[in-house]
Amino acid sequence: MNYIIIIAAILISLAIGLAIGMMLRKRIAESKIQGAEKEAKRLVDMAKVEAENLKKEEIFKAKEEIIKDREELEKEIKERRGEIQKQESRIIQKEENLERRSDNFEKREKELEQEYQSLDERKKDVEVLYTEQLDKLQKIAGLNQEEAKNYLLQEIEKQITSEKAALIRELDQKAKEQATKNAKEILGYAIQKCAADHTSETTVSIVSLPNDEIKGRIIGREGRNIKALETLTGIDLIIDDTPEAVVISGFDPLRREVAKIALEKLIEDGRIHPAKIEEMVEKAKEEVSATIKAEGERATLETGVNGLHPDLVNLLGKLKYRTSYGQNVLNHSIEVSNLARIMAEELGLDAKRARRAGLLHDIGKALDHDMEGTHVEIGVDILKKYKENPLVINAVEAHHGDVEPQTLEAVLVQAADAISASRPGARRETLEAYIKRLQELESIADSFDGVEKSFAIQAGREIRVIVKPEKISDDQMTILARDIAKRIEDEMEYPGQIKVNIIRETRTIEYAK
Repeated sequence: MNYIIIIAAILISLAIGLAIGMMLRKRIAESKIQGAEKEAKRLVDMAKVEAENLKKEEIFKAKEEIIKDREELEKEIKERRGEIQKQESRIIQKEENLERRSDNFEKREKELEQEYQSLDERKKDVEVLYTEQLDKLQKIAGLNQEEAKNYLLQEIEKQITSEKAALIRELDQKAKEQATKNAKEILGYAIQKCAADHTSETTVSIVSLPNDEIKGRIIGREGRNIKALETLTGIDLIIDDTPEAVVISGFDPLRREVAKIALEKLIEDGRIHPAKIEEMVEKAKEEVSATIKAEGERATLETGVNGLHPDLVNLLGKLKYRTSYGQNVLNHSIEVSNLARIMAEELGLDAKRARRAGLLHDIGKALDHDMEGTHVEIGVDILKKYKENPLVINAVEAHHGDVEPQTLEAVLVQAADAISASRPGARRETLEAYIKRLQELESIADSFDGVEKSFAIQAGREIRVIVKPEKISDDQMTILARDIAKRIEDEMEYPGQIKVNIIRETRTIEYAK
């Protein structure tokens, strides 16, 4: 029981202590709250005071800035007003100047009108005087205005013709001197490097015999041997009184060569009969074929032309047995190739294309006996078949002027062909063609007005033209010579060059009585 009381007393004491503690805490808290409120109020009051001070300072600063800006604005306004006043004064001054100028212009205009009127009056007076003087001059000269005009034009035309002729002579002389010098150097160098001899070949071959007794063996019993040989080769054997020789005649050089080789082999072997003849003809054909291939390869090696189709090489080899006007076509082709190459190198052009076109330019002559068409047409068809360079084909097609050359190399092939053909002994012109060329040359010269007579001399290398002195003056001679030369160049084909020589002679005759 006592314990209960004690516990109860302790609990009551604890409760009382707690109540007292809570009351103390409450009072302490209230006192702290009151202190905080006082402090907060004090801080608020201080902040208000500081805010008022800052507000006053800012207002003061703003007022100072406004005053400063106002002063600057007033200053700027004053400056602008001063500038405006200056501009107004300048404008007023300009207006005054314009008014003065306007007055001057009006005054000048009136003066000009008066001067124009005065000039019109003077012009009328001058026209009257001009008409009077013109009438007097016409009466004195005995010419009217149109006649005098024509006379002046004629005099001016004579003067212009004289000056034009002098200029043409001077320019022609300079151009000819320079062109001739350059051309001679290039052509001389090319010809010097490609010097070659030319011999005339015929349509017959001669086979030497060891003795005349073998002629009977060649003929055979009842002529069977000679008939067999002629049938197999397609040529004619002429066995006559010529000592120790047999003549082989035929227009096909390949067949003639086969017959010659076969006959030589038969004579060497000594056994001559139809079977042996057939065997030797076959061997001769094989030998000629081998020679053709070797000659074609030799031509390509000598000219440095590579990459040709084997068939084209064989066709080149056939040209060894082809002649043109007595000139061996293979040697001619090699020479044209070398000449074109040298000239191309001198002029800085494509030397490979030039020598290739030069070598192939007469390739059609290898087949022109067997095919229809000119050797140019045949050659172009062959080169197109083997897909040759189009520019090379054009050079081949243009080397006789059938088409226009597309490259300078094609022109060089033309020149090289003319050089090779113009060597002594290379070509032989028929009498008919020669006379026709001379007549054509004279007819061209005679067709010009004022020409009295013309003469083609020096085998057509010069045309001498005699003109009528009353129609052609000395100055007009230069123009006439140029026109005749141009006409000859356009209408004729000829090797080398033709000299046009104009002759004007004035004779005065008087009789002493």
